[in-house]
Amino acid sequence: MTDKPHELRPEPELLDIRAVAALLSCSARHVLRLRDGGKMPEPVHLGHAVRWRRAEILDWIASGCPPIRRVSGALVARGA
Repeated sequence: MTDKPHELRPEPELLDIRAVAALLSCSARHVLRLRDGGKMPEPVHLGHAVRWRRAEILDWIASGCPPIRRVSGALVARGA
């Protein structure tokens, strides 16, 4: 399969910290602060790799980036 410059590649389903930071227009360190403070969706851990689900991040951004908290294993936006 040859890559042609005009062909679009599918977006990855999992984002690394740099991709999340770019979507949020912030630093990778700030993404870590948001994660550690429970203010964003939980990442997926793949061995030592930490990734976020693209759909969850985009939904979270679209809803105004509300703080997230964990309730009985489920993520719930505060105020919901």
